[in-house]
Amino acid sequence: MIVGAGGFGREVVDLVRDISAAGTAYDVLGLLGDTAPDPGVLARLGVTWLGPTAAIVTLPPATAYVVAVADAVARETLAAEAAAAGHQAVTLVHPSAVVGSDVRTSAGVVVAAHCSLTSNIAIGRHVHVDRACTVGHDAVLEDFVRLNPGAVVSGSVTIRRGATLGTGAVTRQGVVIGAGSYVGAGAAVVSDLPDGVVAVGVPARVARGVDGRE
Repeated sequence: MIVGAGGFGREVVDLVRDISAAGTAYDVLGLLGDTAPDPGVLARLGVTWLGPTAAIVTLPPATAYVVAVADAVARETLAAEAAAAGHQAVTLVHPSAVVGSDVRTSAGVVVAAHCSLTSNIAIGRHVHVDRACTVGHDAVLEDFVRLNPGAVVSGSVTIRRGATLGTGAVTRQGVVIGAGSYVGAGAAVVSDLPDGVVAVGVPARVARGVDGRE
């Protein structure tokens, strides 16, 4: 079951099929999402919308699932609801991803196509590593982190719980990105960022809090 019927949820449909074609078979039961997707789009994908996310409690016990929702707070809430219903989060790694011999992943992780994860990396629960991202040695991605497409995480970087690195953003080696923070697209993080901020630019500077306040 894919929890999330938006764009990333639909991308995960193809990711699951690519994994299955490579030898680990999964059947996609359908998508759950609180906004009904375009039925024509789903028909072309050959998948079904099975209702709002609250319907996860009606699924057969121990249904395998992944939460394909970008927002970290929503992802954490949905993962908790699925776990409380007795379902099992799976880890999905696209067969084109290059993954080193000491990359430790947790339940619910999604690693999309053409990513590269090198050595001695720790990845927490329900982390998204979207298309063509790179993660360097000794990096730590805590629970509910998201890397948008093309993000580059250098060695020994720590990204705290629920933070997001925007599309094409890069980090200098050894920096820490605070919990719940958001790094804008194309930004370059060259020094530590505190919790709960939005940082943009080259070099990345704090623009505001994630709550919109200066």
